[in-house]
Amino acid sequence: MHHTVKVDNLSFAYPDGRLALDDVTIHIAPDERVALVGPNGAGKSTLLLHLNGILRPQSGKVNVGGLDVNDQNLGRIRAWVGLVFQDPDDQLFSPKVFDDVAFGPLHMGLPEDEVRARVRKALAEVGMEAYADRVPHHLSEGEKKRIAIATVLSMDPKILALDEPSAGLDPRARRNLIHLLDSLQKTMLVSTHDMALVRELFPRVVVLDRGRVVADGPTDEILADKALLEAHGLEA
Repeated sequence: MHHTVKVDNLSFAYPDGRLALDDVTIHIAPDERVALVGPNGAGKSTLLLHLNGILRPQSGKVNVGGLDVNDQNLGRIRAWVGLVFQDPDDQLFSPKVFDDVAFGPLHMGLPEDEVRARVRKALAEVGMEAYADRVPHHLSEGEKKRIAIATVLSMDPKILALDEPSAGLDPRARRNLIHLLDSLQKTMLVSTHDMALVRELFPRVVVLDRGRVVADGPTDEILADKALLEAHGLEA
């Protein structure tokens, strides 16, 4: 079976010795959508940061699209994995939306007309075509989230790794985000506390607690297991 993402026996400790990830194994098939749930401090963000090499395995390994995450493969892996942080202000730093969305393709060394085409397409995918000349930090939280997603879509990633994409959004922005994610044909690993989002978009759930995978299975089975959810600080 070809897997887009293979995390095998991954462990990672912080400098103070606290284990953030403890022997984590997760395999994700092409175009599969997987939700990563668990209490704060469970290791969800730490796991996502390993997918594009921001963090490196201290033991175990991470393989993306058939390539091990290491120095020589890093450029290709960073183009393949679109990592969107929880806070869009960590992702948006240019004076104009266009420049933020163009940043990745420019760094890939693409010609200018290709960069422009990719920016247009990415903004269209998130429904923000009219925003190219806007100033990112003047936008609403929901608009910023969509622009942050566009900044990775412009690199045409195979995999989207999203950290708490619906956090801080009002109901309409959240609904827009759900429609957006539903429309994207990508492999997705999404960390979230939003169980309604999980139920609607993700057929599979991985429950992480204290750095360990405590459950991994079909969403309807896991969300029906009240005892499991309560044991790991999750709301049904």
